[in-house]
Amino acid sequence: MRLRGIRRSSNIEDRRRTSGRGGAVGGLGIGGVLLVLAIGYFTGIDVTPLLNGAPTSSSSTPRELSAQEQQAGAFTASVLATTEDVWADIFPAQVGRDYRPPVLVLFSSQTASPCGGASGATGPFYCPADRKAYLDTEFFATLEQRLGARGDFAAAYVVAHEVAHHVQNELGILGQVHQARQSSSQARANALTVRLELQADCLSGVWASQVDGLLDPGDIEEALNAARMIGDDHLQRQAGRVPQPHTFTHGTSEQRARWFATGYNSGRIAACDTFSTDRL
Repeated sequence: MRLRGIRRSSNIEDRRRTSGRGGAVGGLGIGGVLLVLAIGYFTGIDVTPLLNGAPTSSSSTPRELSAQEQQAGAFTASVLATTEDVWADIFPAQVGRDYRPPVLVLFSSQTASPCGGASGATGPFYCPADRKAYLDTEFFATLEQRLGARGDFAAAYVVAHEVAHHVQNELGILGQVHQARQSSSQARANALTVRLELQADCLSGVWASQVDGLLDPGDIEEALNAARMIGDDHLQRQAGRVPQPHTFTHGTSEQRARWFATGYNSGRIAACDTFSTDRL
Protein backbone atom coordinates (compact mmCIF):
# COMPACT_ATOMS: atom_id res chain seq x y z
CA MET A 1 0.00 0.00 0.00
CA ARG A 2 1.48 3.33 -1.06
CA LEU A 3 1.18 5.64 1.95
CA ARG A 4 4.08 8.00 1.23
CA GLY A 5 2.69 11.53 1.35
CA ILE A 6 -0.55 10.42 3.00
CA ARG A 7 -1.40 12.45 6.09
CA ARG A 8 -1.45 10.84 9.53
CA SER A 9 -4.68 10.95 11.48
CA SER A 10 -4.75 13.08 14.62
CA ASN A 11 -7.39 10.74 16.10
CA ILE A 12 -4.68 8.59 17.69
CA GLU A 13 -4.26 8.02 21.42
CA ASP A 14 -0.86 6.43 21.91
CA ARG A 15 -0.57 4.58 25.23
CA ARG A 16 2.35 2.39 24.25
CA ARG A 17 4.88 4.21 26.41
CA THR A 18 2.82 3.58 29.54
CA SER A 19 0.75 0.48 28.73
CA GLY A 20 0.50 -2.04 31.53
CA ARG A 21 -1.85 -0.25 33.89
CA GLY A 22 -4.96 -1.80 32.47
CA GLY A 23 -6.01 -3.96 35.39
CA ALA A 24 -7.31 -7.49 35.10
CA VAL A 25 -7.10 -9.09 31.68
CA GLY A 26 -9.01 -12.23 30.76
CA GLY A 27 -9.66 -14.41 27.75
CA LEU A 28 -11.74 -11.84 25.93
CA GLY A 29 -11.07 -13.11 22.45
CA ILE A 30 -10.14 -10.61 19.75
CA GLY A 31 -13.16 -8.53 20.29
CA GLY A 32 -15.46 -9.86 17.65
CA VAL A 33 -16.92 -12.32 20.13
CA LEU A 34 -19.10 -9.33 21.05
CA LEU A 35 -18.79 -9.99 24.76
CA VAL A 36 -21.66 -8.38 26.59
CA LEU A 37 -20.23 -6.60 29.62
CA ALA A 38 -21.59 -4.26 32.25
CA ILE A 39 -20.83 -1.15 30.22
CA GLY A 40 -20.37 -2.19 26.64
CA TYR A 41 -19.15 -4.91 24.37
CA PHE A 42 -16.18 -5.65 22.20
CA THR A 43 -16.27 -6.31 18.53
CA GLY A 44 -13.26 -7.03 16.37
CA ILE A 45 -11.15 -9.83 14.93
CA ASP A 46 -11.16 -13.05 16.91
CA VAL A 47 -8.12 -15.31 16.73
CA THR A 48 -8.36 -16.44 20.33
CA PRO A 49 -7.84 -20.15 19.53
CA LEU A 50 -4.26 -19.35 18.50
CA LEU A 51 -3.48 -16.56 20.93
CA ASN A 52 -4.75 -17.81 24.29
CA GLY A 53 -1.83 -18.01 26.64
CA ALA A 54 0.24 -15.39 24.84
CA PRO A 55 2.45 -13.57 27.32
CA THR A 56 1.58 -10.10 28.51
CA SER A 57 3.57 -7.55 30.44
CA SER A 58 2.47 -5.89 33.66
CA SER A 59 5.12 -3.18 33.61
CA SER A 60 3.87 0.40 33.74
CA THR A 61 7.29 2.05 33.60
CA PRO A 62 7.46 4.65 30.80
CA ARG A 63 9.67 3.46 27.97
CA GLU A 64 10.97 4.54 24.61
CA LEU A 65 9.35 3.14 21.49
CA SER A 66 11.51 1.06 19.19
CA ALA A 67 11.98 2.05 15.56
CA GLN A 68 9.64 -0.79 14.57
CA GLU A 69 6.96 0.45 16.96
CA GLN A 70 7.29 3.98 15.65
CA GLN A 71 6.94 2.71 12.09
CA ALA A 72 3.87 0.66 13.02
CA GLY A 73 2.30 3.70 14.69
CA ALA A 74 2.95 5.90 11.65
CA PHE A 75 1.53 3.22 9.34
CA THR A 76 -1.60 2.86 11.47
CA ALA A 77 -2.14 6.63 11.62
CA SER A 78 -1.94 6.91 7.84
CA VAL A 79 -4.30 3.98 7.25
CA LEU A 80 -6.71 5.50 9.76
CA ALA A 81 -6.54 8.78 7.83
CA THR A 82 -7.59 6.99 4.65
CA THR A 83 -10.61 5.52 6.44
CA GLU A 84 -11.57 8.99 7.66
CA ASP A 85 -11.42 10.40 4.15
CA VAL A 86 -13.29 7.48 2.58
CA TRP A 87 -16.15 7.35 5.07
CA ALA A 88 -16.40 11.15 5.15
CA ASP A 89 -17.17 10.94 1.42
CA ILE A 90 -19.41 7.87 1.57
CA PHE A 91 -21.68 8.89 4.45
CA PRO A 92 -23.15 12.04 2.85
CA ALA A 93 -23.56 10.25 -0.49
CA GLN A 94 -24.95 6.92 0.75
CA VAL A 95 -26.28 7.60 4.26
CA GLY A 96 -27.29 11.25 3.96
CA ARG A 97 -25.37 12.62 6.92
CA ASP A 98 -21.85 13.37 8.09
CA TYR A 99 -19.43 10.78 9.40
CA ARG A 100 -17.93 11.07 12.88
CA PRO A 101 -14.59 9.23 12.97
CA PRO A 102 -13.41 7.10 15.90
CA VAL A 103 -10.30 7.51 18.01
CA LEU A 104 -7.80 4.68 17.69
CA VAL A 105 -5.91 3.73 20.86
CA LEU A 106 -2.47 2.21 20.39
CA PHE A 107 -1.33 0.12 23.34
CA SER A 108 1.40 -2.32 24.25
CA SER A 109 0.75 -5.59 26.11
CA GLN A 110 -2.40 -4.48 27.93
CA THR A 111 -4.70 -1.56 28.56
CA ALA A 112 -8.10 -0.63 29.96
CA SER A 113 -11.28 0.51 28.22
CA PRO A 114 -14.88 1.18 29.31
CA CYS A 115 -15.62 -2.27 27.87
CA GLY A 116 -13.08 -3.92 30.18
CA GLY A 117 -9.40 -4.81 30.13
CA ALA A 118 -7.60 -6.06 27.05
CA SER A 119 -4.20 -7.49 26.26
CA GLY A 120 -2.09 -8.27 23.26
CA ALA A 121 -3.57 -11.77 23.45
CA THR A 122 -7.07 -10.40 22.86
CA GLY A 123 -5.98 -8.43 19.82
CA PRO A 124 -7.68 -5.48 18.11
CA PHE A 125 -11.19 -4.53 19.21
CA TYR A 126 -13.74 -1.75 19.05
CA CYS A 127 -15.54 -0.47 22.15
CA PRO A 128 -18.78 1.37 21.37
CA ALA A 129 -18.99 2.70 24.93
CA ASP A 130 -16.23 5.23 24.19
CA ARG A 131 -16.34 5.02 20.36
CA LYS A 132 -12.68 3.97 20.27
CA ALA A 133 -10.82 1.20 18.48
CA TYR A 134 -7.93 -0.47 20.33
CA LEU A 135 -4.84 -1.99 18.74
CA ASP A 136 -1.63 -3.47 20.07
CA THR A 137 0.66 -2.86 17.10
CA GLU A 138 2.52 -6.08 17.95
CA PHE A 139 -0.53 -7.79 16.45
CA PHE A 140 0.82 -6.96 13.00
CA ALA A 141 3.74 -9.32 13.70
CA THR A 142 1.32 -11.95 15.03
CA LEU A 143 -0.76 -11.58 11.89
CA GLU A 144 2.22 -12.33 9.68
CA GLN A 145 4.27 -14.76 11.72
CA ARG A 146 1.63 -16.83 13.51
CA LEU A 147 -1.43 -16.47 11.30
CA GLY A 148 0.22 -16.46 7.89
CA ALA A 149 -1.42 -13.21 6.77
CA ARG A 150 1.51 -11.40 5.18
CA GLY A 151 1.79 -7.98 3.60
CA ASP A 152 1.12 -4.40 4.59
CA PHE A 153 -2.40 -4.46 3.18
CA ALA A 154 -3.25 -7.38 5.46
CA ALA A 155 -2.36 -5.07 8.37
CA ALA A 156 -4.35 -2.23 6.78
CA TYR A 157 -7.35 -4.58 6.56
CA VAL A 158 -7.16 -5.08 10.34
CA VAL A 159 -7.42 -1.32 10.92
CA ALA A 160 -10.20 -0.99 8.35
CA HIS A 161 -12.13 -3.85 9.98
CA GLU A 162 -12.16 -2.14 13.38
CA VAL A 163 -13.20 1.14 11.76
CA ALA A 164 -15.96 -0.81 10.00
CA HIS A 165 -17.34 -1.72 13.43
CA HIS A 166 -17.40 1.99 14.21
CA VAL A 167 -19.32 2.52 10.97
CA GLN A 168 -21.82 -0.09 12.20
CA ASN A 169 -22.06 1.82 15.46
CA GLU A 170 -22.70 5.06 13.57
CA LEU A 171 -25.46 3.32 11.61
CA GLY A 172 -27.09 1.97 14.79
CA ILE A 173 -26.40 -1.65 13.85
CA LEU A 174 -24.25 -2.53 16.87
CA GLY A 175 -26.97 -1.45 19.28
CA GLN A 176 -29.63 -3.43 17.45
CA VAL A 177 -27.52 -6.58 17.44
CA HIS A 178 -26.66 -6.09 21.12
CA GLN A 179 -30.35 -5.94 22.03
CA ALA A 180 -31.20 -8.96 19.88
CA ARG A 181 -28.40 -11.00 21.44
CA GLN A 182 -29.66 -10.32 24.97
CA SER A 183 -32.91 -12.17 24.29
CA SER A 184 -31.40 -14.97 22.20
CA SER A 185 -30.04 -18.42 22.85
CA GLN A 186 -26.27 -18.82 22.66
CA ALA A 187 -26.52 -20.40 19.23
CA ARG A 188 -28.67 -17.55 17.94
CA ALA A 189 -26.41 -14.95 19.55
CA ASN A 190 -23.39 -16.51 17.82
CA ALA A 191 -25.23 -16.50 14.49
CA LEU A 192 -26.02 -12.79 14.88
CA THR A 193 -22.39 -12.06 15.67
CA VAL A 194 -21.28 -13.92 12.54
CA ARG A 195 -23.52 -11.66 10.45
CA LEU A 196 -22.13 -8.61 12.22
CA GLU A 197 -18.53 -9.64 11.56
CA LEU A 198 -19.15 -10.54 7.92
CA GLN A 199 -20.75 -7.14 7.44
CA ALA A 200 -17.62 -5.52 8.89
CA ASP A 201 -15.54 -7.51 6.40
CA CYS A 202 -17.80 -6.25 3.61
CA LEU A 203 -17.51 -2.64 4.81
CA SER A 204 -13.74 -3.09 4.87
CA GLY A 205 -14.04 -4.05 1.21
CA VAL A 206 -16.04 -0.88 0.53
CA TRP A 207 -13.16 1.13 2.03
CA ALA A 208 -10.64 -0.79 -0.09
CA SER A 209 -12.58 0.03 -3.24
CA GLN A 210 -12.12 3.72 -2.54
CA VAL A 211 -8.33 3.58 -2.06
CA ASP A 212 -7.52 1.80 -5.31
CA GLY A 213 -5.09 4.53 -6.23
CA LEU A 214 -2.94 3.66 -3.21
CA LEU A 215 -2.80 -0.07 -3.83
CA ASP A 216 0.13 -2.10 -5.09
CA PRO A 217 -0.33 -5.22 -7.20
CA GLY A 218 -1.32 -8.07 -4.92
CA ASP A 219 -2.73 -5.89 -2.13
CA ILE A 220 -6.31 -7.11 -2.50
CA GLU A 221 -5.13 -10.71 -2.43
CA GLU A 222 -3.25 -9.90 0.81
CA ALA A 223 -6.53 -8.72 2.36
CA LEU A 224 -8.42 -11.74 1.05
CA ASN A 225 -5.75 -14.05 2.44
CA ALA A 226 -5.92 -12.30 5.82
CA ALA A 227 -9.70 -12.80 5.84
CA ARG A 228 -9.20 -16.50 5.12
CA MET A 229 -6.54 -16.91 7.81
CA ILE A 230 -8.89 -15.60 10.51
CA GLY A 231 -11.94 -17.63 9.52
CA ASP A 232 -13.44 -19.56 12.42
CA ASP A 233 -13.05 -22.92 10.69
CA HIS A 234 -9.40 -22.30 9.80
CA LEU A 235 -8.49 -21.07 13.29
CA GLN A 236 -10.15 -24.04 14.97
CA ARG A 237 -8.28 -26.44 12.68
CA GLN A 238 -5.01 -24.61 13.37
CA ALA A 239 -5.68 -25.03 17.09
CA GLY A 240 -6.06 -28.79 16.58
CA ARG A 241 -9.84 -28.81 16.90
CA VAL A 242 -12.58 -30.08 14.62
CA PRO A 243 -14.55 -27.02 13.45
CA GLN A 244 -17.80 -26.58 15.35
CA PRO A 245 -20.08 -24.31 13.28
CA HIS A 246 -22.42 -23.60 16.19
CA THR A 247 -19.51 -21.97 18.03
CA PHE A 248 -18.50 -19.72 15.13
CA THR A 249 -18.64 -15.99 15.86
CA HIS A 250 -16.98 -14.57 12.75
CA GLY A 251 -17.73 -16.84 9.82
CA THR A 252 -15.72 -19.28 7.76
CA SER A 253 -12.66 -18.39 5.73
CA GLU A 254 -14.69 -18.60 2.54
CA GLN A 255 -17.41 -16.34 3.91
CA ARG A 256 -15.02 -13.70 5.21
CA ALA A 257 -13.11 -13.47 1.94
CA ARG A 258 -16.32 -13.46 -0.13
CA TRP A 259 -17.94 -10.66 1.85
CA PHE A 260 -14.78 -8.55 1.67
CA ALA A 261 -14.83 -9.06 -2.10
CA THR A 262 -18.53 -8.13 -2.19
CA GLY A 263 -17.80 -4.78 -0.57
CA TYR A 264 -14.78 -4.20 -2.77
CA ASN A 265 -16.62 -4.97 -6.00
CA SER A 266 -19.70 -2.90 -5.12
CA GLY A 267 -18.29 0.05 -3.20
CA ARG A 268 -21.66 0.45 -1.50
CA ILE A 269 -22.88 0.06 2.08
CA ALA A 270 -26.17 -1.36 0.82
CA ALA A 271 -24.36 -4.36 -0.65
CA CYS A 272 -23.22 -5.30 2.87
CA ASP A 273 -26.62 -6.24 4.29
CA THR A 274 -25.66 -9.56 5.82
CA PHE A 275 -28.77 -9.57 7.99
CA SER A 276 -31.30 -9.94 5.17
CA THR A 277 -29.68 -12.69 3.13
CA ASP A 278 -30.27 -16.42 3.52
CA ARG A 279 -26.83 -17.22 2.10
CA LEU A 280 -23.91 -16.14 4.20
